[in-house]
Amino acid sequence: MKRLTALPSGKLAGIASFLVPLAILAAVAAAPTARAARPGAFSLSGNGLRVGVDRQRGGLVELRDLRANRNLAGGDPSALWQLEFLPGQNPGILTPAQAKAFKCREVGQGRERCLQLAWEQFGLSAAPGLRVEVKVSLDHELPMSRWTISLGGLGELTPHKVRFPRLLNLPPQESEMLAVPVWLGQQTANARKLVSGTKAGRRLEWAYPGLLSLQCLAFYQPGGSGLYVACDDTAAFRKDFAFFGDSQGNASCELVHLPENGNGLSGNWTLPYQVLVGSFAGDWITAAERYRGWATNQAWAKQSRLNRGVVPDWVTKTGAWVWNRGRSPGVLSPALALERELHLPVSVFWHWWHGCAYDTGFPEYLPPREGAEPFRAALAAAHEEGAHALVYMNQRLWGITTRSWSEEGAERFAVKGADGKVAPEVYNTFTKAPCATMCMGTEFWRSHYANLVERAVRDLGVDGIYMDQACSSLACYDAQHGHPRGGGTYWMNGFRLLAEDIRRRCEARDPQGKERSIVLAGEGCGEAWLPYLDLMLSLQVSKERYAAQDGWETIPFFQAVYHAYGVTYGNYSSLTMPPYDDLWPAEFAPKEPLKLLDRKFSQQFLLEQARAFVWGQQPTIANFLPGQLAQRSEETEFLMRLSTIRSRAAKYLLHGTFLRPPELHAPQATLDMSRLSIYAGQKGGLTEFRATTPLAIAGAWRAPDGDVALTLASIAGQPLDLSFTLDAGYYRFPKGARVYRIDETGRRQIGRIGQLLPMKLNLMPREACVIEFARE
Repeated sequence: MKRLTALPSGKLAGIASFLVPLAILAAVAAAPTARAARPGAFSLSGNGLRVGVDRQRGGLVELRDLRANRNLAGGDPSALWQLEFLPGQNPGILTPAQAKAFKCREVGQGRERCLQLAWEQFGLSAAPGLRVEVKVSLDHELPMSRWTISLGGLGELTPHKVRFPRLLNLPPQESEMLAVPVWLGQQTANARKLVSGTKAGRRLEWAYPGLLSLQCLAFYQPGGSGLYVACDDTAAFRKDFAFFGDSQGNASCELVHLPENGNGLSGNWTLPYQVLVGSFAGDWITAAERYRGWATNQAWAKQSRLNRGVVPDWVTKTGAWVWNRGRSPGVLSPALALERELHLPVSVFWHWWHGCAYDTGFPEYLPPREGAEPFRAALAAAHEEGAHALVYMNQRLWGITTRSWSEEGAERFAVKGADGKVAPEVYNTFTKAPCATMCMGTEFWRSHYANLVERAVRDLGVDGIYMDQACSSLACYDAQHGHPRGGGTYWMNGFRLLAEDIRRRCEARDPQGKERSIVLAGEGCGEAWLPYLDLMLSLQVSKERYAAQDGWETIPFFQAVYHAYGVTYGNYSSLTMPPYDDLWPAEFAPKEPLKLLDRKFSQQFLLEQARAFVWGQQPTIANFLPGQLAQRSEETEFLMRLSTIRSRAAKYLLHGTFLRPPELHAPQATLDMSRLSIYAGQKGGLTEFRATTPLAIAGAWRAPDGDVALTLASIAGQPLDLSFTLDAGYYRFPKGARVYRIDETGRRQIGRIGQLLPMKLNLMPREACVIEFARE
């Protein structure tokens, strides 16, 4: 998995100015009221939230959860926004402190009432008429405020980054949690500690669209007051969400917007969407449900390939994926062996088939390393047995040391930073060979990549392409590419054009006259990619295996919003040491690249498979060899058990909407964990540590027809007696529902809804099931 980095920012100073008084209006039902709520502030109140801005400087000093009477704003009056201009421009940074004039007035009527804040007279020779204007209003239904910002009279200045709104020095609460939808999702109980305490503090920043799969985050006290920050951007403009601290233990939050420069800016710019800042009571699931209420009504959900029913059947009917690497005998034969044992379709996720070394020789994928004809024949034979294959093709990297980089003049079409230069990226820890990110906004790169895909599909017969690093985007500042410099929507528009071109080239009839539809998969999760990708690779169920302990735990944030709109699959769940690419330097090759791991790590494998099952992902096993069916029978039988149960509960685990799982109160155990991936564990051996986790986990789902189901999986080596209470008001069980148990043996009735609240359930060692509440 590839990561993007962040930069620090400085603090802001206060300013002295004046305020135009506001009239104090009588309350109107469901409409915000404007009144002074604290000395030196004017406010809007409604729907359980009060927003207060400083009279003198316009900073956010109050964001009060009226239900809990708690102020979620830090009370810093000076830091609502900060502008950064392109390198070389003067000033480089502009803050409210530099304005000699500030005023605030009320505009609008009733439900449309808002506060308008304006800063002027900055004394800039390059922009003498510069004006910064902010509007804040209240949501009509929820305890949320809506914020916009516009810049006028920019003159010769070009905004590079707009930091807005800035929520500095957030008040501390007990048991603070920060939940962020980094791809699948993650949360931490140590947010303040992670970003504060060091000399300069630390900054966490996540790009959208990209590593941030949804445009929101939540900072909350479980069951208490929570800060909810989101955007209602339906065009996927480039932006960053940031959480940062200082040496004093303070924690702050801000959004960083990248204006579309060079695209008719004409001295003015307005944020093309709103930022939502509000309160909530609950946890990350509460925040996800709020976001889902908006998100699933947007075009990317309605036009998602799963929602439109155009994901090929072989994908939705896949019982399990085998993620193997190398030539066809080590990839296709193991998958077919598992398929014969499982009695369900097994699909192939195929890396290192290509003729170039992994992470260095891209995009020189063709011909396959075993030769075109042997590859074609092996895949055709696998097709005869019902298997299908996705092959790896990174959708944005070009190796700088490759011959094609020079011959094709690829550097012209690579992403450029604000300094006009290519930023090399090094992933291969053995060769250290650099790669460059190609700009999705250029027709050259899209056409080049689509041509490679067409050749792989038409000449070799592959069923689909895994587009590595798909759910990520970068800001490009190359004026010669024909897109706005920096921010904008050109990356997602470019990906749309790429996907359309690939499908136009490849979706035809095969040599036997059968209609075929190419499958496109991508790394990570991302709402903006739902209309273009058939499935998304989600590896965070295996976070312990590839990442150092960092204080974050994986949560199914993306699934809680979009499970019913996209197919997810994948993990690093393996029973062996990593493989080694035989095109890498031989001196670094391990003696036993696929040596079986110690059995003490078996429960880690079970935990990864259990998470994928209860969170609604398609099962996957990496580095599978047929001998594992006997050598590691407990683990492989668990995988097949989950695959079988999932196939019998597809209306929940493929098409269902995520619900809050019940609290199982399952016993916990401290497990041995191995940290190793394709690069980790190659030079110095695997890293091991211990982690405490429940021995049983659960999920909950609502099917499109209204039926409800719980998914449960045990990784324990002994029977577990579980008891839990179900909130009938929350789950809204079908009236008179019968209760069924679905497991690897089939489906059978175990009672009626009125008989089973609360519930008791026995799970045998490494057992899983679905408890279904269905209409008769």
